[in-house]
Amino acid sequence: MELMPSAHIDTFPRDHLPPAAQWPELRFDLPGAPDLRYPDRLNCAERLLDATVDRLGPGRPAIIRAGGESGAGDGSRAGDGSGDGSGDGPGAGVVWSYGLLKEHVDRIAHVLTEDLGVVPGNRVLLRGPTTPWLAACWLAVLKAGAVAVTVLAAQRPHELATVCRIAHVRHALCDARSAGDLHAADIPDLRVTLYGGNAPDDLLRLSANKPASYGAVDTSADDVALIAFTSGTTGHPKGCVHFHRDVLAIADTFSACVLRPRPDDVFAGSPPLGFTYGLGGLLVFPLHAGASTVLTDWGGPECLLADVQRHRVSVLFTAPTAYRAMLGALGPYDVSSLRRCVSAGEHLPAELWHAWRHATGLRLINGIGATEMLHVFISAADDRIRPGTTGLPVPGYEARVVGPDGAPVPDGRPGLLAVRGPTGCRYLADERQRVYVRDGWNLTGDTYVREPDGYFRFVARADDMIISAGHNIAGPEVEEALLRHPDVLEAAVVGRPDERRGQIVVAHVVLREGVPPTEETVAELREFTKKEIVPYKCPREIVFLPALPRTPTGKLQRFRLRSGALQFPRD
Repeated sequence: MELMPSAHIDTFPRDHLPPAAQWPELRFDLPGAPDLRYPDRLNCAERLLDATVDRLGPGRPAIIRAGGESGAGDGSRAGDGSGDGSGDGPGAGVVWSYGLLKEHVDRIAHVLTEDLGVVPGNRVLLRGPTTPWLAACWLAVLKAGAVAVTVLAAQRPHELATVCRIAHVRHALCDARSAGDLHAADIPDLRVTLYGGNAPDDLLRLSANKPASYGAVDTSADDVALIAFTSGTTGHPKGCVHFHRDVLAIADTFSACVLRPRPDDVFAGSPPLGFTYGLGGLLVFPLHAGASTVLTDWGGPECLLADVQRHRVSVLFTAPTAYRAMLGALGPYDVSSLRRCVSAGEHLPAELWHAWRHATGLRLINGIGATEMLHVFISAADDRIRPGTTGLPVPGYEARVVGPDGAPVPDGRPGLLAVRGPTGCRYLADERQRVYVRDGWNLTGDTYVREPDGYFRFVARADDMIISAGHNIAGPEVEEALLRHPDVLEAAVVGRPDERRGQIVVAHVVLREGVPPTEETVAELREFTKKEIVPYKCPREIVFLPALPRTPTGKLQRFRLRSGALQFPRD
C-alpha cells in the first residue's frame, strides 16, 4: 500500500520497513467489523489523552501508582489536574487525574524537543519499572512525533545493546533506579536522560518549568509510533514496527468489541509496558475508554490480589501462570470488584479456566495475540466463551488454518494459524519477514484446529510439536495431563532428539512444596499420565526443576529446556 506523507525528519523507521510485497494484506472493511478508517493525519497519543480529556473532562482518575511509591517530583492528586501532592483518590497510592497526566506528558514533550534535541522519527528507548512516569514518557515520545522503543526493566546490557543497534537508538529516558545496566551496555552515541533521581538535569526537574500544554506533532496515520521487540522465547529478538493507526486499531477491535470497558473501570495486571500485552491492557485500552489503571511491577500473586482489593480493580490482565498462582492465594482477599479477567501470553488449559470460574464465579477471557500483530486477534467473552478453545476471530480480523503449502485445511485437522486484519507484521530490517508473512497472511507459528462451528483450538506452538516414532504429539496436551496430578505445580514438555524414535517426550515439572523429586515420584507421575492420555504420548523422561525458565514477561523459554542444561539433582 502507498504510505501517506510522513512528518518524520528522521526517516530511518520508514526507510527500513520491509518491501511492500512482503507486507501482510491489511483489512479495514471486514463484514461486522468496527469502522477502522482513520484520518490521514493522526497522532495516537493525542487521541488517547487529549481527546479523552475533551470528551470526559480532566478530573477523572487516570493512573494509580499502587502502594504510594511515586518517584521524585510527583505532585499528584485526583481532581482537576492541578496537583498538590496529597495523593488522595481510590485506595492507597498516588493518583493522577487525566488533567494532571496531560500536564506531565506535555511538559516532558517540551523537554524532548527543546532540551534534548529529539526530532520526529528519532527512536527513544524507554526503560524502568511500571510507573506513571514511564507511561507519561511513552505518551510524550509519541506526542513529540518520535518512536517509542520500550524495553523491560529486567533486560541486561547485551540485550539493551542489541535493541539499540537494531533500531539505531540515540536517545533514552530511563528511571534512575534502572540506569545501571543501561550504562553498562556502553552503547555508542546514546544520550541517556534519567528521571526520578536527584541530578540537576533529571527529566522531572527539567519538565517542571516547562509549559503545561504541547501541540502534538502532526504525524500521519501510518507514521511509525513504536517498535516493539519480541520477548526472546527463541533467543533472537525481532523489532516489530507499528503505526499510529495500529495503536487505535487494537483499542477499536479487541478492547471495544470483546473486552467492552467502561469509563468507571479500574484496570490492573502483571504484564509490563515493554510487553505489548501490557501496553494495550494497562495503558492504551483504559485511556481509550476514559478508565483508570493501576501501574505497578509484578510482586507475586498476593501483591496483585492486594491491589485488586485495595483499588477495587474491575479489569485484570495477566497470564495463565499468574492465575494459577493466585488460585492458591485467594483466601483472604476480596475480589468481588472484578468483572473482566483476561488471559493471554501462553496457552490457557481448560482445567485452569474451570478452577478460576469455580473459585471466583468469573469466566476468563482467553486470547491469543502476538507482538507482530500488536495485541489479541482471537478471543471470546461472556456466553461466547468455550473452555478449551481460544475463541473466535476478533471483529476486524479473520483467521484460518493452513497446511505447509498455505492452502486451508479441513475443519478438525491441525495446521498453521494464519491471520490478517488492520494490524500485521512489519519487521524492522529483518529477513525473517518472509517467514512470518506468506501470501498476505500472518503465520503466527502456532498449530491450531478450527472446529466446524468456527472456534479455534490451540494445539501447540508449531515448533513444540513432537514427532516420536511416527506419532504427532502436542506438548500442551501432555502438560495438561501432568497438571491434573495434585503434586504438580507447573509442567513444560519438549521433544529431545533420539536416535531410535526421532524424538522423545521430555517433561519438566515443578513440584508442589514438600513433594520429593525422587525416582518414586517420577514413576508415580508416569503411571498417572498413562491413565490420562494414550501411552505413546506419555513422557519418557521427567526432569524436576525448582522453576521453569521464563522471560521477564512470563513467557516460557522452551529453547532453554531443549538444551537440557536446567536440570538439578534429584534427592
